[in-house]
Amino acid sequence: MKMYPPYGFIFHKRVQLLFVLLVFLVAGVPKYGAAQSMKPGMALAPPNIIVLFADDMGYGDLGSYGHPTIRTPNIDRLAGDGIRFTSFVTGNWCVPSRTQLITGRYMNRINFEGHTGADGTGGIPDSVLTLAEGLKKANYQTAMLGKWHLGYKEDRFLPPNQGFDYWFGLPYSNDYMRPWVQTDEPLVLYRNLEIIEHPIEQTTLTQRYTAESIRYITAHAHNKQPFFLYLAYNMPHLPLQTTDQFRGRSNAGLYGDVIEELDWSVGQILETLEDQGIAGNTLVFFASDNGPWLNLPNRMKQNGIEVWHAGSPGPLRGSKATTYEGGSRVPAIIRWPGTIAPGQVTDQLVASLDIYRTLLQIAAVDVGNEQLDGYDLLPFLTGQAAASPRNEYPYFLGDDETLQAFREGAWKLRLGDMGPELYNLQEDPAERHNRAASEQEIGQRLRQKMEKTAANLRVSVYVPASN
Repeated sequence: MKMYPPYGFIFHKRVQLLFVLLVFLVAGVPKYGAAQSMKPGMALAPPNIIVLFADDMGYGDLGSYGHPTIRTPNIDRLAGDGIRFTSFVTGNWCVPSRTQLITGRYMNRINFEGHTGADGTGGIPDSVLTLAEGLKKANYQTAMLGKWHLGYKEDRFLPPNQGFDYWFGLPYSNDYMRPWVQTDEPLVLYRNLEIIEHPIEQTTLTQRYTAESIRYITAHAHNKQPFFLYLAYNMPHLPLQTTDQFRGRSNAGLYGDVIEELDWSVGQILETLEDQGIAGNTLVFFASDNGPWLNLPNRMKQNGIEVWHAGSPGPLRGSKATTYEGGSRVPAIIRWPGTIAPGQVTDQLVASLDIYRTLLQIAAVDVGNEQLDGYDLLPFLTGQAAASPRNEYPYFLGDDETLQAFREGAWKLRLGDMGPELYNLQEDPAERHNRAASEQEIGQRLRQKMEKTAANLRVSVYVPASN
């Protein structure tokens, strides 16, 4: 990580004091957490925050992550303007990953009291501080567009009662309808707590979310309060949908068309920030919620859906809902002009849990006694620390009820049905070479850490089928 230099002039102590006082009088006191110090180029007020979350986009689906044919110039430019993560991990399917981002906790720490998809009765309880609720404590205006998937059956579970001043979107994934899901619950589009569309015209969802984003940014660009905009795209989750404007446009089939429309959307949002003159004080975070859905269940292989309508894990092994890297490691980018140096690429381990903690730290929100699983990345992102504070990550199955794999530093232990698997992810990110036999001491240490983590989280350790 690049370290910002200290101020380069040496003054007499009295002159230094006068200089510092002058800076504070003119610019105001920085409003970050107590640990944050001033550095040249750092913004002096809490930034606007935009979180862009794709659904089932694979690690290898962007130009900046190596895709040879899909064109993503806007997301790639975002990466060039900030920091691009090559070892960013999330939950390996929709609900755990969104739980980590919005609550800063592993899913098993929260009693949802039921599922959160169609016909599910569960949701985030009032006792849990969501990211939006935390930012509202810091006087942020908040809005969400797109897919929620964290509870809908009762109004108290929906975004307007979870800290968001405004919501326009779907309560869960776009496949929760017949013939793919056997439910009679209608898939509907909400504006706040009001249902405004059924059936949903999915082909235009990405463009409608984009238009809503532009309206929101324009309306709030010059308010005294900063804003938080969370845009959770429904795409490229199956069934794939795009407008005629983008259908057939890419060189990578329907999936490529959908990704290029998402890239267009990101470009529109970035252009709006520039037009409004607020790009310099807006933090933009882009990521996918989990890896690509390559291992389609039979229920999805109908009504026009093909197995090739999914993304790519790039060089990684596995896919959505697996504990190999292709399930949890995703593209992720943060841009914050003047605070995060541009043009950075890091292989340091970072998780979506850490985004929650970091954004609340930036807004100087006191999380009190909240039991969080994330770390504050701010010193690392700004060059004050050479390494990410995260060195470990557990990989769960299902609703985070079973711990199957565990990473510490470069090493990852996975309990496979054919025996333990041990990989050095720095040397072998594709998890091709099992070194459990030759590195038994490392495997035993990670197994002990797995047992301790499982006990702390009150979950079980995976028992291989061969046992």
